[in-house]
Order: sequence, then structure tokens, then C-alpha cells
Amino acid sequence: MRPPIAEAPLVCMLSAAHPPTDIRVVGKQGAALVAAGWRVLHLCPAVAGAPAQHQGVAIQGFPRARGWRGRGWRGRVLGIPALARLAAASGAAVLHAHEPDSWVAALLAARRSGARVVLDVHEHYPSRLDPYLPAWLRPLLAPLARAALRRFCGWAGRRAAAVVLAKDGLAEDFPGAARLVPVRNYAQPNAVAPRRHAPGPLALLHLGALGRRRGWPQMLEALALCPPDTMLRLVGRFTDGSEAEFHARAAALGLAPRISATPWLPYEEAMAAAARADIGLVLFQPGEANHNLALPHKLFDCMLAGLPVVAPAFATEVAGVVRAAGCGELVATADPAAIAAAIGRLASPARRQALGAAGRAAALGPFGWPAEAARLVALYQRLAPLPGLAGRCS
Repeated sequence: MRPPIAEAPLVCMLSAAHPPTDIRVVGKQGAALVAAGWRVLHLCPAVAGAPAQHQGVAIQGFPRARGWRGRGWRGRVLGIPALARLAAASGAAVLHAHEPDSWVAALLAARRSGARVVLDVHEHYPSRLDPYLPAWLRPLLAPLARAALRRFCGWAGRRAAAVVLAKDGLAEDFPGAARLVPVRNYAQPNAVAPRRHAPGPLALLHLGALGRRRGWPQMLEALALCPPDTMLRLVGRFTDGSEAEFHARAAALGLAPRISATPWLPYEEAMAAAARADIGLVLFQPGEANHNLALPHKLFDCMLAGLPVVAPAFATEVAGVVRAAGCGELVATADPAAIAAAIGRLASPARRQALGAAGRAAALGPFGWPAEAARLVALYQRLAPLPGLAGRCS
């Protein structure tokens, strides 16, 4: 009688804020581990209508507190105990946590379950504290808050089996970590047919989260400087509560008829919408370290869709990709006139076609997800070897 085949280890992805089918957490990392043979569960805030499974990753929601206690940072902090309990009860071999609050939940759960912990670092978290501090106290409190969060990052990193970095430049906050592994947020190949650029009025596109610090005031001022048949398409949502202000400013500038706004779309639909536009906009504003190190999905989505991009020259990671790929214009994104001038330089369909093709080739090549997925799989072969691999991985 043949012995039973051992069940593959379970990897539990923990999210305090990411949605059930988040692109990085589930569509990239979870799907890559499932394809390699691991079982994967995503524990995340409950969302009505969320699927029970996505790309082979099981999805389990946990409820937030009701009323004001469940909103914003309060809801995330108060949700840590519930997330920790579910993670400890999951039986996972590895708890892979995706925000600082879920790092805490994973470390608490691991003390009960003995699981290994992986911290996933998406952002430069110390610099993200600033908007939460009272403006009049920010000069005094910001350095103290940043230092405290850096100490927390170092403390958490030393207690984890590995720290996974979504972009370069984030390692310095994790001194003494056992293992630092870059798994960069590069482009995931998809079946979208790239844009075939042709003469005619331009359609500008902004994908994903939008807010004042992501450049909508400069975007509107630049649109006002463009030819009157230039259109702006938004696909995503406002994340800083400024949507009403955006629409009021657009109306004041006489731009409302030239703007269309669509809420979040499933990834395939968002990519199809991108391929119907002409120029992608990435307009992070200066003055925030996290923007300097940003490596957003929207950049690679535009590249895959064959769109040239207008992007910030100050942003080290974004500018490096755009220069290496030769796929767009780098500008001072705080200057609407500079943005409008870059859009004007992209008026030629032949130039847009050439830059778009270069960007797509780079997204399918050196800036593609497969090499990053292989690095993640190699890490898991060390942390939780699949049946038959035990003893072959160190």
C-alpha cells in the first residue's frame, strides 16, 4: 500500500486593509505560490460580495467593529486581535503579513501557533505618518513619530523569518533582519491588447488611488492648458476624502464635460479601459519620502497597455523605470505647465506608438513579474518546503 501523499503547507496572507482580491497580495504573490504547489489563504477585512476563492487563493474575511470604531486607523488597530486569532487558528506554516498592523497580528499569532512570519513591506511607512499628525504640530511631532516607527520596523524585522521588499530603497528600516528579499511590484503579464495609437483628440488616463498628494490639482490645471478636445479618464477612487473638492474645482475650470470617472474595476476591465486611452498619468507630488520610492501598479499597467506615461522626475524608482524602458516623459509634477507641455510632446501618434511599444516590451521583460515570483518561490522553498523538497532546501 502506498503511503499517503503529504499535504502541501498552508501559507496565510494577512491583510488589515488590503481588499480580498488585491493585485499584489492575491493576484501576484498568492497566485505564484499556488502555481508552485502551496496552499494559500488570504485573511482580510470582510467585503460584501467578495469571492470565496480567487486565482486559487482561498479568501476569508473578518468583520470590522461597527460605527466609528471600525473606520480608518481605529478600525485597523482594533481589528488586530481578531486577525491574530484567525491567523493562529489557520494552521498555516507561514504567516505572510502585508501592513504594519497585520505584522503585529502575525507576530502575536506566531507565538501561539509556532508559524514562521514574513513581513511584506509595500511602502516607506515612517513618511506615511505625516498626514495623520495635526498640521500645526507636524514639525515637532513628525521626526519623533518617524523615529518611533523606524524602531518598530527594526523590532518586527528581527522577529520575522524574512522581510519581503516591494521596491528598492526600503531595506534601511529593517536592520538585523534575518533575511531581506526583494520581490518588486513589477508588471504581471496579461492578455490585454496594447493600444494602437492614431490621430485624433487625446484621452489622458489616471488609474488607481487618487488624492491631492497624488496630483489631482496639478492634473486639472494641466488639463485646462491642453487643447479643448483633450479628455481625462479616471479609473479608481479617491482615498483622501477630496472627491467633492476635485469635482468642484473641475467645474470651476469648465472641465467637467471633459472628465469621466469610473470606480474600481476588476483588473481585466481596468486594463481594457487603459488600452482605450492615449497617455498614462503618474503625478505623485514631491515632499514625501514614500513618493520618492514609489513603484505603483499604475505605471506598469500603462506600460502593458502600450501607453506612454507622464511621470515625476523626482521619484527615484519610477524615473529609473521610465528611463530604462524609454517609455515616457519625466517632468516636475508640481508644475501644471510642465505636465501640459509633456502631453503636447506626446501629441504625435507615431511617438506615442514607439514609446508605448518600448514600455510594453520592458514590462514583459526586465520589469516583468515572473522573475520576482521566482524569488518569492525560492524563499518559500526555504521556509516551508513542499512535500518532496524537504531536505533539498536550506
